[in-house]
Amino acid sequence: MKAPKKEPAKQLLHLVIGGELENIEGNTFKDLSKVEMVGLYPNYAAAHAVWRQKAQQTVDNAEMRYFVVHLHRLLDPDDADS
Repeated sequence: MKAPKKEPAKQLLHLVIGGELENIEGNTFKDLSKVEMVGLYPNYAAAHAVWRQKAQQTVDNAEMRYFVVHLHRLLDPDDADS
């Protein structure tokens, strides 16, 4: 008897980006050409760990911000599980 096929774990892709903001109250970057694409991660926990590290490295610059973008929500907006 064959073992049932295991479904691969669903990828919940997250992107970490960062850069200097025009205003610390908003989320508009000063210069899009200088936005850092930190990386793409398979889940929120991995992305959050990198986000925390990058944010701590730039704590002295009030205008520098890093964000976790939930790409899986953009790729599949109808999926209620994510």
